[in-house]
Amino acid sequence: MRVVCMVPSWTETLLRAGINVVGRTRFCIHPANMITNIPIVGGTKEVSWDLVMDLKPDIVLLDQEENPYEMAEECPVKYLATHVHSLESLQKELVKLGEFFENAALMELAVDALDILEKPTAKFDSKKIPGFMDWVKIPSQNYSEVLYLIWKKPWMAVSKETYIGSVLNKLGMKVVEFPEGEKYPVTELEDHPNALCLFSSEPFPFAKKISDLKGLGVEGAIVNGESFSWFGYRSIQFLKETLK
Repeated sequence: MRVVCMVPSWTETLLRAGINVVGRTRFCIHPANMITNIPIVGGTKEVSWDLVMDLKPDIVLLDQEENPYEMAEECPVKYLATHVHSLESLQKELVKLGEFFENAALMELAVDALDILEKPTAKFDSKKIPGFMDWVKIPSQNYSEVLYLIWKKPWMAVSKETYIGSVLNKLGMKVVEFPEGEKYPVTELEDHPNALCLFSSEPFPFAKKISDLKGLGVEGAIVNGESFSWFGYRSIQFLKETLK
C-alpha cells in the first residue's frame, strides 16, 4: 500500500513499522536515514494535491490535531484521519492503524502504549526533568506545577487537554490550569510565579535562544520537544525509558 503521510509523528512510526511511505511533509524529518528519498508534497497545514496525485497513493494519512479540516475535505484520494490528543487516544489510534495496515509492528506499539497507560504516574522532581536539555535557571524549590511553553511573542503554552499535557501528567507534572477549551493558550510568564517553566525545543527554537531566556530571571529548563509531542514511536520510546 502506497501512503502519503501528512503527519510527522506518523511518518516516523510508519517507516519504522515497514510501511511504504511514498510522500511526506517537509516537517517529516525522522528517521533521517529513511526519509531522504521520499518526496515532499507540502507542510502540515498546506499541500500540493498535484504532487500527491503524481505519487499515486492508495491512502493519505491525516490527523485532526495536525492538519486542517480543509485538507481532508479537499483530498482527491482516499484518506484516513486519526485524532491523537492524549496517551489514551494514541493507544486506540495505533490499534486502528495496525488493523488497517495489517501490521504487527504497529500492533506491538499499541501494546507498548497500553503498558505505559497502566504504569503508575511518576513522581516528579523539578531538578530531574525528563527530556532535559539545558537549564535556563536551576530551580530553588520543588515546584508542583509546570508551564510548558511552545512559542514566544506571544508566549504560548499547552494545556492539560493536549497530547503534551497528557504526557506531562503521566510523568507526574501538573500542568498549569487554563480555561476549558484553550488547548494552546496565550499567556504571560509573570502570571505563573509558582510554576516551573519548561521551554520546548520546538516549534519555537528555544534551545537557540537560551541566552535571551536566562535574562528573564525565571526558573526552568529547555526540554526536548520531540520527546513530548511526537506521538507514536518517538514518544513511546521516551516514556518507556523514563517510566521503567
